[in-house]
Amino acid sequence: MRSRLNELPPCGDESMSEKNDLIKEMLEMQKMFQEYESANGVDPQEYYTPKAGDKLEGYREKYHELAAKVREIASEEVNFWK
Repeated sequence: MRSRLNELPPCGDESMSEKNDLIKEMLEMQKMFQEYESANGVDPQEYYTPKAGDKLEGYREKYHELAAKVREIASEEVNFWK
């Protein structure tokens, strides 16, 4: 069976590299969160409204920012918004 990956249009190396770097960072963040949750448990309040200096401070915002960048790059790659 032939892979459909061969049928995809070529992507710019620069955007692919940036997207890969962003995804790698997201995966590292997920790993950190999973390890923290396994060791400490995570209360919804701690996740949604962490106190200053908490391990999860800024986590949701940063992850959302990275996901938005990946989505933007992927959309450009397939000309989704054009």
